[in-house]
Amino acid sequence: MAWVPWGCWPWLVLLCVCTWGHAKPVDLRREDMRDCSTKPPYLPVTVVNTTKQLTALRQQMHSHNVSAYIIPNTDAHMSEYIGEHDKRLTWITGFTGSSGTAVVTIGKAGLWTDSRYWIQAEQEMDCNWELHKEVGTAPIVNWLLTEIPAGGRVGFDPLLFSIRTWESYDMAFQGSHRELMSITANLVDLVWGSERPLVPSQPIYVLQEQFTGSTWQEKVSNIRSQMQKHRKAPTAVFLSMLDEIAWLFNLRSSDIPYNPFFYSYTLLTNSSIRLFVNKSRLNSETLKYLNSNCTGPMCVQLEDYSQVRDSLQDYTSGAVRIWIGTSNTMYAFYNLIPKVRDAVPVIRYLVWLEKNVPKGTVNEFSGAELLDKFRSEEEFSSGPSFKTISASGLNAALAHYSPSKELHRNLSSNEMYLVDSGGQYWDGTTDITRTVHWSTPSAFQKEAYTRVLIGNIDLSRLIFPASTSGLMLEAFARKALWNVGLNYGHGTGHGIGNFLCVHEWPVGFHSSSLAMNKGMFTSIEPGYYKDDEFGIRLEDVALVVEAKTKYPGTYLTFEVVSLVPYDQNLIDVNLLSPEQLQYLNRYYQTIREKVGPELQRRKLMEEFEWLQKHTEPLSARAPRTTFLASLFMISTLTILGWNV
Repeated sequence: MAWVPWGCWPWLVLLCVCTWGHAKPVDLRREDMRDCSTKPPYLPVTVVNTTKQLTALRQQMHSHNVSAYIIPNTDAHMSEYIGEHDKRLTWITGFTGSSGTAVVTIGKAGLWTDSRYWIQAEQEMDCNWELHKEVGTAPIVNWLLTEIPAGGRVGFDPLLFSIRTWESYDMAFQGSHRELMSITANLVDLVWGSERPLVPSQPIYVLQEQFTGSTWQEKVSNIRSQMQKHRKAPTAVFLSMLDEIAWLFNLRSSDIPYNPFFYSYTLLTNSSIRLFVNKSRLNSETLKYLNSNCTGPMCVQLEDYSQVRDSLQDYTSGAVRIWIGTSNTMYAFYNLIPKVRDAVPVIRYLVWLEKNVPKGTVNEFSGAELLDKFRSEEEFSSGPSFKTISASGLNAALAHYSPSKELHRNLSSNEMYLVDSGGQYWDGTTDITRTVHWSTPSAFQKEAYTRVLIGNIDLSRLIFPASTSGLMLEAFARKALWNVGLNYGHGTGHGIGNFLCVHEWPVGFHSSSLAMNKGMFTSIEPGYYKDDEFGIRLEDVALVVEAKTKYPGTYLTFEVVSLVPYDQNLIDVNLLSPEQLQYLNRYYQTIREKVGPELQRRKLMEEFEWLQKHTEPLSARAPRTTFLASLFMISTLTILGWNV
């Protein structure tokens, strides 16, 4: 250390004071992190400008009538790592971390992530985005409740929400007057457009047997054995995790970074194996390895990856039970699990009524309570979807009458009875109306009922151009009534949610409804109401599907998914055209094929016999007077010597 004479110390102190007194302010800002508090904001070179993406996304949100849109950082298979094709969160936010959820509203955008990525997010996101240093459903929902008004709708892609994730959001939103809305088309993908990376197309190859331990045939047999032993007796196993499918078939590829997997799904039943994959990626050796040229129980049927939802929907239209995982199966597939089970409590109720109404011990309120009880016993039941309308005689003329413990009528064999009910299930919402008469209806009651049924049939079997407004179709349900001067004063149908609102706007047949498109669910419910006497309504839930037409074109029709027969005691078959009669008999056959096995499986044999009786094919009967007149005419002509 250098020595300084004491005489110099005052100057040293003065020098130090001067230096300290004129120090320049220190800029403590990190140059690699954004600072949104300054004007203009400071942004490091690592930040991505997301203004264009957000503007386009908000336009899509407006078009789909949602106030907010949730963007998780995952793919349709819940992969730990995701391919470039699925990095939606990165594209919309600029954030490249592996964990996070983005939410966009009309005025704000936020990212939720854990402490591992807080600094990284500040380095990569521009000031369009708020960083929320929390994770989980609750913080996101709490933020949304403050940002969007009551009545707002929160959109999400069902392919990117696991069943468990959907349940957590749905539960958090309950009672908030905000609606969680599944949108099949991913809004980020629509905006991303042609810039989005292509789906991988590298070959899918067979892993050598020395590395597998078991053949795929042995693994399939083992799974089928577990299915048979399972207490819930599943008819199929649905696999969506890529590692499970790669393991099952001993196949590998390179679609996912750091993981030798390929995009695919598998539906395995006791008699079939379906692999949903891009078939062009399999060479002849791999196709032979999978026994893909046959259709037996040990042959792998190859279907296109993009067709998995439609194929699964076709499979679940029957009486089936699919084994899935709630944490890794996406909600888009879960909400296709069949609604056959809802037919069972309604049929149980109708059978019970036939036996007990003649005893005079059933009233409107006790009947409604029993039907609700039957529904509550069904798997995945979460209560009624609305208050049951149980109306006998003149009360049925009030379209939305509901009985109470204090105010109700007894059910009578000599009166018409209308029951409009529905259930909420974890896998869907139902709404069905049937009208019955247990004795001898009047000729007018029978005609009115049949004309309501004709309206239901004519609308259900209608073929129409895609994107046709529901309002343009509604008259087909009223025509048979209009022909004789009858009508009804309510709408012909409304949208049906999936474990959401039973009246889901804006699908249906009213003036403000959306154009009909494939995949929509709507009710079809014509009726007729005679004041102070009786009421009739026949309501089914129908799915909008593609129609098969003679010539090319995009046309749609309806596929009725309600599976309870109409009251044959009230049908005048002579009012039905051959086409309407054929449709009705086909519908009855569908009910037999789908509901019958479920009743047998549950050993509900009385209900099964009732179903068989009430779905017997109908045939047109010529009136007796017409037959006698024809016979008289033939006899007269024969006497006169005319050839007939």
